[in-house]
Amino acid sequence: MAAGSPGTAEGSEPDIILARLEVDYLRQLRYRLGERLCVRSRVLRLGTKSLTVRQELVQDGEVAIRADAVLVLFDFATDSSRPLSEAEREYWSGFQA
Repeated sequence: MAAGSPGTAEGSEPDIILARLEVDYLRQLRYRLGERLCVRSRVLRLGTKSLTVRQELVQDGEVAIRADAVLVLFDFATDSSRPLSEAEREYWSGFQA
């Protein structure tokens, strides 16, 4: 979970699990000492109990790696998925494409 997102305040553990990860390697990355690469992140989809996040690593103005991750909100006490709260939905919608 992102710092400051609902579920991470006041020392509570994030209650989210990675359900799926898809990575596309689109072009070769070049190692350049001291270079900082740009990583763009956005939420593609907000579901009832999950969200899909896309991250793209950019070098020389081109996307080199694209990763889509499906994250599921999880209740560890009941060992089952749970719906996003309104606060979580509002928070994550701020990062939607």
